[in-house]
Amino acid sequence: MNLHQNARLTTHGRELLVKRVVVDGLRPIEAAQAAGVSPPTVYKWLRRYRQAGWGGLQDRSSRPRRSPRSTPDRLIDEIIERRKERQTYRQIAQALGVGESTVGRWLARNGLNRLTSLEPARPAIRYEHEAPGDLLHLDIKRLGRFTRPGHRVTGNRQQHSRGAGWEYVHIAIDDHSRVAHATIHPDETGYSACRALMAAVRHVADRAADRARRVGPRARRSGGGRSPVAVRRRPAGAARPLARRLRSSRGTPPLHLLGVAMLFTLQAFLLMARTCPGATATE
Repeated sequence: MNLHQNARLTTHGRELLVKRVVVDGLRPIEAAQAAGVSPPTVYKWLRRYRQAGWGGLQDRSSRPRRSPRSTPDRLIDEIIERRKERQTYRQIAQALGVGESTVGRWLARNGLNRLTSLEPARPAIRYEHEAPGDLLHLDIKRLGRFTRPGHRVTGNRQQHSRGAGWEYVHIAIDDHSRVAHATIHPDETGYSACRALMAAVRHVADRAADRARRVGPRARRSGGGRSPVAVRRRPAGAARPLARRLRSSRGTPPLHLLGVAMLFTLQAFLLMARTCPGATATE
């Protein structure tokens, strides 16, 4: 039972008030003075007791009997069905022509206001090549050099490493085994990209499974962001066979399943590499 802060009578107090009038024979005005309430309040609880007995002294719902402007049940069911399809508040509101607050209110009542409350999303079909070395994903990350500790160490934001230059991390990840390889070069030219590609091919050949070792240390395809473009512009002698099979991912949709999975893999690998500077190859 939820009572407001100025409530004078609880359920027990109402029973005591009625007993004083019905059993003890007090007049309603005397019972009102003893309980610290008005006489109309005493008459109200006496009327409820005579109509419904002791159960009539319980709190009643304040909900109105009729709500002509309430949301129809059909619309509520449609909101819930669209939410189960993992649509956002705005998408549901625009599709059904209702306010976002209405959508949020009914989803909260049904425990669907958070996406985590929904059924788990369908597992994405992971696309991968059959054997290690079939496809290498390449990308380049530019990182700034520093000649002195930064503000995260010293707490002083006035110190800068102006003119320190940049370093370029050339990253390669095998599509099948997710073996990662990274090398640091002073630029992102075609020559550096070719050197990074050949180093990645040798690393994948060394770390791949026995089947990949029997086939031989060669990657059939390579694809990714800026690195394939750089290699295609200036392929070194040893990298020319691979340059013919380069594919750039610039034109692919950003929400492609393979692209998203590999993007998160690259970002996680970069985060790990930045916490361990100096490491040139890792898994």
